Amino acid sequence: MADLSIENRLPPFYKPLKGRSALDALFETPAFEYSPETSKAFCSAMREAMTFQERRSKFLKSFLKLEGFKPASIKTEKDIAAIPFVSVSALKERDLTTLPEKEIALELKSSGTSGQRSRIQLDKSSLMRVRRMAWKVFEGLGLTDLNRAHDYICFTYDPEVAKDLGTAWTDKLLTGFTKKGEIFYTFRWSKSKNDFYFDVEGAVSAVKKFETSQSLVRLVGFPAFALKLTEEFKKRHGRYPRLNPGSSVVTGGGWKTPADEAINKRVYRGILADNLGIPVENVRDLFGMVEHGVPYVDCKLGNFHIPNYGRVIARDPGTLAPLGCGKTGLLQFITPYLTSYPSLSLLSSDFGSVRKKCSCGLAGPVLEIKGRAGVKKLKGCAISAATML
Repeated sequence: MADLSIENRLPPFYKPLKGRSALDALFETPAFEYSPETSKAFCSAMREAMTFQERRSKFLKSFLKLEGFKPASIKTEKDIAAIPFVSVSALKERDLTTLPEKEIALELKSSGTSGQRSRIQLDKSSLMRVRRMAWKVFEGLGLTDLNRAHDYICFTYDPEVAKDLGTAWTDKLLTGFTKKGEIFYTFRWSKSKNDFYFDVEGAVSAVKKFETSQSLVRLVGFPAFALKLTEEFKKRHGRYPRLNPGSSVVTGGGWKTPADEAINKRVYRGILADNLGIPVENVRDLFGMVEHGVPYVDCKLGNFHIPNYGRVIARDPGTLAPLGCGKTGLLQFITPYLTSYPSLSLLSSDFGSVRKKCSCGLAGPVLEIKGRAGVKKLKGCAISAATML
């Protein structure tokens, strides 16, 4: 199976896709433009993706037949809620890849600790689309900069070692959304322990170096580690670092501490911004799932915006009926970029809701994550990483 090195052999994600399919056309529309044209593009892409996979996936063909659903029925937005969904647990338990192994360009896995790791397998076309989608989302939020170099501190696994971890791939991708300066990965590999460890000394040294040079810096990765770094810096230098005010933070992977306690995101944003000496609107968070691929990223006000490359539906946990805007339920995530894995419509284990709009002025609905469902606690990437704190 190909690893993250395939990124070095693909065209830049900031250049338009050359494909002429409805799938590729969707990802050339602006991420946060909601109009009859973009709605039509989304429905066309969903129809094409589901038709493609129905013809090649024995599982999806049988599943859609069982549900009495035909991809051709996806004509308008009102038809989206009728798309059958696959449970996220099914993708953890079974290999449901649509295409032959020889056509898979990259396999990504979560770093969860519960024994069932999330995974996704991408053919080259799907990989090209998900890269382009991420670029367009960050571009739409004003988080790309190819003219000025940014130094990076990544609170994630070194991609040269963690070749198939979704978080490693994501953060490697994010470092390409600006002109690259120096990149420091804080989760280093120990040959003696045969495991990763948090290189706090190296991270503090990197922050001091970037502070001294007043270069633009972007911190990327698990939230708890970014906060930990500022406290460790203060222990060694008697004060918090003062980064270039144009610096930024893009966290992702879960708001948990080593004690498995949720951190209030809005409080966290203010504390971390103060600790780094940067504006609070420069601290953003990202929510995503390995199986789904669409990035939901904070606006300047700290709200996750849903790009027009995906749709999110909150469903009643008892009846699974759609609940509409503003009501909390199990979240169904829908996206058409995949031609290699049947997670086009995914019922997650996350509770949340969808709001119609945000006061930041950016068009489109807002996603609110309320927590995980279930009696048994599901441990994800953040808890796995937090064992190193």
